[in-house]
Amino acid sequence: MTPEDALQGLRVLVTRPVDQAERLCRLIEAAGGTAVRLPTIEILDPLDTTRLETVTATLSSYDLAVFVSVNAVRKGLDFITARGAWPANVRIATVGARSAQALEPYGLAVDLVPQHQYNSEALLALNELQDMSGRRVLIFRGNGGREQLFETLTGRGATVEYAEVYRRACPTVDAASLLPHWQPGALDVITITSNETLQNLFDMAGAVGQPLLRQLPLVVVSRRQALLAERLGFSQAVRVADNASDEALVAALCQFRAERGA
Repeated sequence: MTPEDALQGLRVLVTRPVDQAERLCRLIEAAGGTAVRLPTIEILDPLDTTRLETVTATLSSYDLAVFVSVNAVRKGLDFITARGAWPANVRIATVGARSAQALEPYGLAVDLVPQHQYNSEALLALNELQDMSGRRVLIFRGNGGREQLFETLTGRGATVEYAEVYRRACPTVDAASLLPHWQPGALDVITITSNETLQNLFDMAGAVGQPLLRQLPLVVVSRRQALLAERLGFSQAVRVADNASDEALVAALCQFRAERGA
């Protein structure tokens, strides 16, 4: 197969939030596939910005800022840069390459980012984050989420705080309106980029749609999502992409398509 037809005939459900899905959809379509858009997470502003105002006013007192996602970068920096410049003394770390790229429109560059695996574990493995004694760290994130960064950096001697700059919510939909998606032949595979994405998709499908949804193949970006799919009862083997980048997802889809064709 040539790159232009590597996904020929493959119907892929893309579950990224609205403002993050288009590049992946374009890559799928450029390879001959059909991208079906169904956002399973809404990104909303915080209900209360009091804490964020305080953090912004004292930002220069931190040694390191960690952005856990593209949303954390955009929401956090929109809020901060509307009130002043980013302090030159505060280094920036991101969990993944897409988050690092999201800094560029703000005139900022990442100082620390994993090179291959884009997750908390890979970031924490960097040499610069091993001895954190006496350092102040601010983690930009949404509401809730994993505690690994906080707990590990605290254990290494840092004083760690959170700045919650957005809220994630499950879109409100009529489960019956989604039933056509789950019918045999409507979709070939679903891309999943977080546990919350998968759980929301499952909840959105409703009691009637869930048995059909469980029969569809998944391409995910971490073993954690594969384990959740197993707990939710998905019956087909789950393919895990090398990382959460759009390119890695498309590469995993190409492998899925090649094996399916064989």
